This record gives sequence, structure tokens and C-alpha cells, in this order.
Amino acid sequence: MMQRELSKILRNHKHWLSEDCKDWENMRAHLREADLSGMDLRGADLRNADLRGANLSGANLCKANLFEADLREANLSKADLCEACLYGADLFEADLHKADLSGADLCRACFPLANLSGANLCGADLFKADLSEADLCGANLCTTNLYKVDLSGADLREVNLYNADLCEVDLFDAKLFTADNIPFFPCACPDFGMFIGYKTAHEYIVELEIPEDAKRVSATTRICRCNKAKVLRILNRDRTVADITEVRSDYDSSFVYKVGEIVSVDNFNEDRWDECGTGIHFFINFQEAVNDGK
Repeated sequence: MMQRELSKILRNHKHWLSEDCKDWENMRAHLREADLSGMDLRGADLRNADLRGANLSGANLCKANLFEADLREANLSKADLCEACLYGADLFEADLHKADLSGADLCRACFPLANLSGANLCGADLFKADLSEADLCGANLCTTNLYKVDLSGADLREVNLYNADLCEVDLFDAKLFTADNIPFFPCACPDFGMFIGYKTAHEYIVELEIPEDAKRVSATTRICRCNKAKVLRILNRDRTVADITEVRSDYDSSFVYKVGEIVSVDNFNEDRWDECGTGIHFFINFQEAVNDGK
């Protein structure tokens, strides 16, 4: 697309936003699958524009207004989005590889399955944004506002989280191992000593004694893992003692929890951020184990 043609589309889109001329209803910017690679769109007003599947790779969108724009499956790789407004924008499966989003307003934006690997989000505001299952491998998130952000299932390997706000962030099943400058996350289980834990096994709850010498870890949720434990009791969900003395694991039928015996795993994964890693998974709280099995 030529810059002259694009300028005309942007002028018409401004009329559509302002509703200030005849036929304004038909002047919305429809740039679906348009080739805008390398274009100069600094400060452009593209609020609510249709940019689905557009090629914006290498484009200069610094301080552009993309409020609630449709950017699904768009190619924004290496684009300059510094201080741009993408509040509420839809970036489902968008390619933002190595894009510059520093200082951008990304509040409530939707990035499920988006590629943000190597992107610069330093100082960006992502309040309540959806980055579930997004690829953020190697991204710079230093000083980023991640308050109440959904990062479930996201790839955060080699991410820089220095001074990022992770308050109430959802990191369930996120890949955090090898991430850098991870803020302090206390373990859900005691760091030292013997303690009691509970795990779901089919319709039962297994009461475990985790010994003092057991290895124990937890990631960013309440799920804990250890390498060995003694089976104290098998309980019903109302906490009464069950009329059985052994129960098989939900995930490995060859792994049996038998009252009075010690169970252990040989290949325990000591990487605390790998929440689904090998180990005996359990909760500290009985009710949490009950809720997990619902």
C-alpha cells in the first residue's frame, strides 16, 4: 500500500470516529490483511480499526492510538509501538516478535497465543491483560505493570522480570524456569522440617507426612511437590477415615499410596518453577485438596 493511499484511509477513519461528515458510517479503516510493512504511522489514530491479519512488520507506530483495534493474527514483528495505546486491543495469535512496546498502554488487551518472544515491554502497563499461552521467551518485562494479568500457560523462559509488578498475576502452568530477576515467591510449603500434606487420589484424599529430609518445592500457586512422603491415612472428602488402606495415583496406576508405607520418586524435578514436574504433588490444606478433585 502506498503512503498516499494510507493517508486517505486515515483521514476517512478520523471522520468515522468523529461522525462529522456525510457517509461517515462507511469510512472506518478496513485494513484487513493490508501490507503496511515499514510504514510511518507515528501518532496515527487507528482506534477500533480493522487490522486483522495486516502486515505491520517493521512499521513505526510510536505513540499511535490502537484503542480496541482488531489486530488478530497481525504481523507486528520488529514494529515500533513505543508508548502506543493498545488498550483493549485484540491481538489473538498476533506476531510481535522483537517488537518495541516499551511504555505502551496494553491494559485489558488480549494476547492469547501471541508471539512476544524477544519483545521489549519495559515500563508497559498490562493491567488485566490476557497473555494466556503467549510466547514471551526472552522478552524484557522490567518495571512492567502485570497487576492481575493472565499469564497462565505462557512461556516466560529467559524473561527479565526485574522490578515488575506481579501482584495477583495468574501464572498457572506458566514456564518460568530460566527466567531472570523473578520477584520473591515464598514456597507454599515449609522450607524446613516435617509437615503434613494432602493430595487427591480418585475420590479420596491421601494424608501425607513429608519428612524433614524430603526435598520440597512449589511454584507460583498452592500446589507443592516433594520427593518422598509417608502415607498416614486415606480419607473421604468429609474427612472421615476411608475403609480402604491403599489407593492408586490418578496419573500413574503403578504408583500406590498404602497406609503406613513411604512412597518416593527417584527422578524428582528440583526446578520449582516447573509446576508439572516429576514429584508427589500435594496441598498443605485439606480443603484445597478436596477442591482440586472437584
